[in-house]
Amino acid sequence: SATLGWGLGQRDGRQRLLAGSCHSSPGQEEALVFADLTPEEMKQVVMYLQENLGVPLVDASQANPSDNCIYYVDVQLPTKAEALGFLDRGGRRPPRQALAVVYFGNQTNPNVTEYVVGPLPKPTTHRDVTVRKYRGKLPYHRRPVTEKEYKDIDRFVYQEFSKAPGLLRVCCDYDETNFATLTTAPRGFQSGDRATWFVLFQNVNGSGYYLHPVGLEVLVNHSSLDASQWSISKVFYNGQYYEDMEQLETEFIQGHVKDVKVKKVQPDEEFGSMRPRAAPMAPGPLQYEPHGPRYSIQNNHVIFQSWSFAFGMDVNTGPRLFDIKFNGERIVYELSLQEALAVYGSNCPGGMMTRYMDASFGIGKFAFELVRGVDCPYTATYVDRHYLVESETPKVNKNSLCIFEQDTSVPLRRHYSNLQSLYYGGLTKYALVLRAISTLINYDYVWDFIFYQNGAIEVKIHATGYISSSFLYGIGTEHGSRVGEHTLGTMHNHLINYKVDLDVGGTKNSLVAHDMTFDTVQAPWSPEHQIQRPRLTKKVLDTEDKAVFPLHSKIPRYIHFTTNRENKWGHQRGYRIQIVSFAGDHLPEASSMERSISWGRYKLAVTKRKEEEPTSTSIYNQNDPWTPTVAFADFIDNETIVNEDLVAWISVGFLHIPHTEDIPNTVTVGNGVGFFLRPYNYFDEDPSVHSPDSIYFRSDQDPSTCEVNPVACLSKTASCSPALPSFTYNGFQNQTGP
Repeated sequence: SATLGWGLGQRDGRQRLLAGSCHSSPGQEEALVFADLTPEEMKQVVMYLQENLGVPLVDASQANPSDNCIYYVDVQLPTKAEALGFLDRGGRRPPRQALAVVYFGNQTNPNVTEYVVGPLPKPTTHRDVTVRKYRGKLPYHRRPVTEKEYKDIDRFVYQEFSKAPGLLRVCCDYDETNFATLTTAPRGFQSGDRATWFVLFQNVNGSGYYLHPVGLEVLVNHSSLDASQWSISKVFYNGQYYEDMEQLETEFIQGHVKDVKVKKVQPDEEFGSMRPRAAPMAPGPLQYEPHGPRYSIQNNHVIFQSWSFAFGMDVNTGPRLFDIKFNGERIVYELSLQEALAVYGSNCPGGMMTRYMDASFGIGKFAFELVRGVDCPYTATYVDRHYLVESETPKVNKNSLCIFEQDTSVPLRRHYSNLQSLYYGGLTKYALVLRAISTLINYDYVWDFIFYQNGAIEVKIHATGYISSSFLYGIGTEHGSRVGEHTLGTMHNHLINYKVDLDVGGTKNSLVAHDMTFDTVQAPWSPEHQIQRPRLTKKVLDTEDKAVFPLHSKIPRYIHFTTNRENKWGHQRGYRIQIVSFAGDHLPEASSMERSISWGRYKLAVTKRKEEEPTSTSIYNQNDPWTPTVAFADFIDNETIVNEDLVAWISVGFLHIPHTEDIPNTVTVGNGVGFFLRPYNYFDEDPSVHSPDSIYFRSDQDPSTCEVNPVACLSKTASCSPALPSFTYNGFQNQTGP
C-alpha cells in the first residue's frame, strides 16, 4: 500500500512516482528509516498517549495554559549508529518511533515533557527523555505560545482597548474590527518572564497589514496560567510610554497626547498591495521535460542521475535530507536546516525587542502549498506534508515540497578550441532542486537544495515576503528607511543555521585548510632579481577550538573534510565547504540572551559529532533565551577532530536595511545566500564526464546531425507542446486564523 503519507503531483493524468508500487527503486527501503510520520501513525500516537499518560488531555486547539495537551508529534529518528548498522552492515531495521511533546499545565509543577513513543505503527511503550536530553526539566514558561493563547491574548487586548475609546477613534477610526496584532519575541528580560509587546496595525484585507502601523503597542503580561490575571504592563503610543490604556486615555482627554491621524486604508489602496497593476500578456518561457522527468521518487527517496537521497520535513526546523549519495557512495549523512534568526532594530519597543527564532514558530509547519508555475516550475513534482501540531488530528499542507530538474541556462563547463585542432565540447548545467517555502508571519523563506552533475551540492535560501515595520516618529530613520507616510522599514539581520554531517569516504574525517601565501625568492636563472611566488599553505585543524571561524573573520579559502583514503593521484579525498554570505553583525556576547543563539557567532564551526548534540538550538530558547535549553557555545570544548565523525555547522545571512523598493514586497534578487559542498580531490577527474548530456563535435563533423549532436534533434524530439496538468490550489483550506 502507499505508505508514509506523501501525496504526489500528477502530470498527463499519471503519477510521476508510484508510491506503493511493488517495484522498489534501489535505496527506497533504506530511505524509509528517515521518513516522516504518516497520518495514521500520528493518530496511533495520540490514542496511545490519551490512554496511557494517566491524566486528562485537552485538544491543544482548545486548551488553556492551565490544561494538559499534546503540543506536537513528529518522527523520532534513530541514532546514527543504528541507522548505519542497518544501511551499511546488514543490521536490523531500527524500530520506528515518534517524539511527542506534552504541555502539563494542570499539575502542581507545570512543565513541558518530551516522550519517545513506539514502536510504530502500534505503540506499546513511552519513555520520558526530557532530563536525559536537556540535562534537566523543561520549565513551563519556556513553552512556545500556542495559537489558542494568541487568540486569548487578542481577546484580552481588544477588551483593554475599550478603555481608550476617544484616542483610538480620533487617531485610527477604531471600530473594534480594524486592528491586527503582531507578536514580538522574546518576552521579557529574565527567565520566567512571559510579557510580550504586541504591535498594532490596520487590519487590511487582501494586503500586507505589516506596512500599516498605527503607532500603538501594548506590553501584555501573560505569565499567569489564569487568563483573568493577565494585565497590560505598559503602553506605547507615538513615542511616549504610559502605564496602561486608562492613563493613555486620560492624558489624551487632557490634551497631553500628541496624536497622529492615520488615514484608514481603503479597499483599492495600492500601497503594499500585490494586486497586478498591468494587464496580463502572453505567458513567459515554460520549462518542461520533452520525455518526462529524468528523476524518480518513491515515497521519500529520490534518484537523479548519479545522486540519491532521502528527504523529510521537521515540523519545527523545516526541510532536511539524509543519506545523500553520489555513485552509491555516501557524501552526507544529514543536511538539515536548524534555525532562522531575525534581529531587529527600531526606536519603538516592539521593533527594538524583536529577535525572532523561527523554529519555535514552526518552519516546517508553516511550509504551505506551493503555487504551480510561480513558486516552482509548472511541471515540477509536488509533495504533500502531514503534521500534527496543536491538535489531536493530523493536518496536511498539500503540495508543500516541490522537486524538479532545471536548465540553469549556463554551461557547467565548455571549451571552443580555435588553436591546433578545432572542436567544441560542452555540458549543459542541469540541476535537481528540492524546494520548500515557509511563511513565518510576514517573511517568506525559499529553501533550496540543489544537486549538480559534477558531485556538488548547493544549499540556498532566498528571502521575500513583507518587511516588518514600526511607526515612524522622531529619529526613526536611524534604524531604517521611511517607506510610507507613517511607516519605518526597520533594519534587521537575517541569520540562517544549517547542520551538515559530512561523511567523506566514511565516518572518520579530518578538517584541512588550504590557502595561499607569497614567498619572495631569487629567480633561479637570474639571482639578482626577486620573484613573489605564490605557495600553497596546508594546515590540519586538529581541535574544535581551531575549527571555529567568527562570523566576520578571515576563513581559509579552501576548507574541506578529508578522509585518509586517497584518490588516484595520491591526494586525500575531500569535500570543500564554500560559503556565500553577507550577514550583518551578530548580537554582542554581552547580551544576556546571546548564548541562546551562540551558533550565530560563527560562519563555520566544526565539532565532533555527538548523539547528545543533535541540534544547534531548541524551540524552547525563544521564550527563555536567558537560560537557554540548548547553548551551541557549549559544543565547542577543544576536543580532537582528527580522524573523527565530524559535523559542520554553517551560518549564512544578510543585513537588510529596508528601502522603498521593498514595497510591496522584498524581492529574491540579491537576497540569496548559502553554501556549496564541492568535491576536492574526491574523484580522479570531474565525474560529469560521464553525464549523458555532454556535447562534443569537431570541425570535420556536421554539428547539425543528430548522430553527432543530440541538441540538433530538439526541433524534432521536443517540438510538441507539453500536456500540462490542470492548475489547482488548496492552500487556504484548514486555515482558521492568522
